[in-house]
Amino acid sequence: MSDSLHAPFLYPRVSLLRKYIGLSRHSQTGCYARRKLVVIESDGWGSIRMPSRAVYERCLKAGYEVDQQIFERYDSLLSEDDLELLFGLLGAFRDRRGRAPVITVNTVTGNPNFDAIAADRCAKYHWEPLSQTFARYPRHGRALELWQRAMQERLIYPQFHGREHLNVALFMNRLQALDPDVKFAFGNRMPGCIPKGPRAGPNAYLRATYFCTEEEKRAVLQHVLEGLEAFEAQFGFRARCLAPPHGIWSEDFNKPVARAGIEAFQGAASLQEPGSDGTLKLLQRQMGARNQFGQRELVRNVAFEPAFSPNAAQESAVQALAQIRAAFRKRHPAIIACHRVNFCGFIDPANRDRNLKALEFLLRAILARWPDVEFIHSVELLDLMQNADKSHASTKA
Repeated sequence: MSDSLHAPFLYPRVSLLRKYIGLSRHSQTGCYARRKLVVIESDGWGSIRMPSRAVYERCLKAGYEVDQQIFERYDSLLSEDDLELLFGLLGAFRDRRGRAPVITVNTVTGNPNFDAIAADRCAKYHWEPLSQTFARYPRHGRALELWQRAMQERLIYPQFHGREHLNVALFMNRLQALDPDVKFAFGNRMPGCIPKGPRAGPNAYLRATYFCTEEEKRAVLQHVLEGLEAFEAQFGFRARCLAPPHGIWSEDFNKPVARAGIEAFQGAASLQEPGSDGTLKLLQRQMGARNQFGQRELVRNVAFEPAFSPNAAQESAVQALAQIRAAFRKRHPAIIACHRVNFCGFIDPANRDRNLKALEFLLRAILARWPDVEFIHSVELLDLMQNADKSHASTKA
């Protein structure tokens, strides 16, 4: 995987807001009912990113410009305080059916086990389940308990994101080659790191489903299938939706994950498909479309990412409202992209606090403008689409 670190990102210089604006024009019309449905999809749950404020400061001192990258600046495991504040806010709102807003939390099922890798002298990769990761962090011991309570109260609904948010082959190859950046990341228990200086940009090591050889491709699929098994073991039910990390996915994986229970894919209007020569090509997606295995496309058509506009968090809510209005005018669901980083206060509480205020503004505005709105999660949307198809088929018959 010698060239994979520098393989292009699909949106290297495009903001997340611009990435999602206007996606409704790619959607199929008439794919389901005229109800005003709001789905919130949030990626990155369970994955480690910046381990602590101390590591953040260490990165700056070492010359890594983590203050210039939103995820490196703010993103980490949600602490107990983060979770309680978010869940308290969601629980304060009700739609016309008396249901609170619910977030589809796209979850990884584990993280690198740095201690085990070190004990094995970096000769072999090891990963650990979420329970071990949370137990190691200082204000996270009750996190999974809070997740379970929020699931019971229908404030979150987990779906699958990956086994871990890390490209294992790239990370281990560079670690074994004694790459200084990866050695620094490993020593600070980070899943890779951003490059220094003129090469500064995103953390390429997080592209878990990227590959550039057939051997790596087989390994990536195996990681995904292992992660799906771990998801069921963790939550007690099978995942039915998959949100590919970084929007990178091979269509060759569709059949095996269908056998494992995946019925739909989340994400933007375009995914990137790796080739065994390291190239990436665009895969265009349409709302509600089905592939040969019957798997649905759930296309996000609204962006609410206030962390990326720290000086104008409420403005991101105003922009999201305009995109929701556009979706409803086309009689489509409003599927909101909202990454976990927006709720993170473990590294910097100010990030969480201003973004929760923006979320409160957004939810109040949604309910005020559309009193008949319904908050549902991604699997409920999938069921509505499938039931509509069955109804249509029976009517035709």
